[in-house]
Amino acid sequence: MDDDLIALVVSDAAEHMTKAVDHAQAEFGAIRTGRATPALVEHLKVDYYGTETELRQMAGFSVPEARLLVVSPYDKSSLPAIEKALQGSDLGITPSNDGTVIRLSFPVPTEQRRKELVKVVKQKAEDGRVTVRNMRRNARQELEAMQKDGDLSSDELDRVEKDLDKLTQDNVAAIDRLLAHKEQELLEI
Repeated sequence: MDDDLIALVVSDAAEHMTKAVDHAQAEFGAIRTGRATPALVEHLKVDYYGTETELRQMAGFSVPEARLLVVSPYDKSSLPAIEKALQGSDLGITPSNDGTVIRLSFPVPTEQRRKELVKVVKQKAEDGRVTVRNMRRNARQELEAMQKDGDLSSDELDRVEKDLDKLTQDNVAAIDRLLAHKEQELLEI
């Protein structure tokens, strides 16, 4: 039974660490690189008949060119609401509406803006690393409590902590790889 409990603590920590890595990746995807991508706007909230609705539930997206995103609403009457939400967002882009679709043209970011975005990405990566380490700490506390209760030997605790450390290092390395890729993407012209 004790082994099952230990495995449960470790697998729970691993699951939360994986979720932290996935969250960091999603955060990176929402940072604009000058390239058009639906990830920049799909979670945008639109006031649709008095209900806050995510844009991805209201429209389809296409990227005909690297710097052009086309938003095609499923319901043409929602076009003004979508346009208003896009204008009110922090994208800094004015949408162009032709009556059927909305086009977002992304300018090439300046060198200064790219450096600012790299700082933002580094901060998000650090937040992800901290979350992963917190998961390790929480798991360790649970395991130490099990040792204190006599359910776990000190040798077993050392072995499991080494496994946890390896798991933590792997997830931090995954975040670092994502960061390096996003940094390269931001700094390329």
